[in-house]
Amino acid sequence: QVQLVESGGGLVQAGGSLRLSCAATGRTFSSRDMGWFRQAPGKEREFVAAINWSGGSTDYADSAKGRFTISRDNAKNTVYLQMTSLQPEDTAVYYCAVRGTDYRRSRSNLDSYDYWGQGTQVTVSS
Repeated sequence: QVQLVESGGGLVQAGGSLRLSCAATGRTFSSRDMGWFRQAPGKEREFVAAINWSGGSTDYADSAKGRFTISRDNAKNTVYLQMTSLQPEDTAVYYCAVRGTDYRRSRSNLDSYDYWGQGTQVTVSS
């Protein structure tokens, strides 16, 4: 069993930055890909970024490219999402997730993830 706890969300002005953290419990963290997703009010949950088990490969949604950086520290069982140049449209609840071992679905597909955190709110004011 894996448990995930996100932190680092908050209220920030447009153009500002935040770093989200996701601390995981469980022995499987270092062997699993991880992802960040977000869900704005009235919208479906969407992919933001993903990182492979070693940290050597990353994927980003077009909306995140050039502004967000995903990273991980397997010694600390933690994955991070550094967000810069935040805009009001980035306002959402951000979730981290552990990808399952069925690799037929891409890392951007939320159905490929089997453990989810409770989410952390990010609000960007204009």
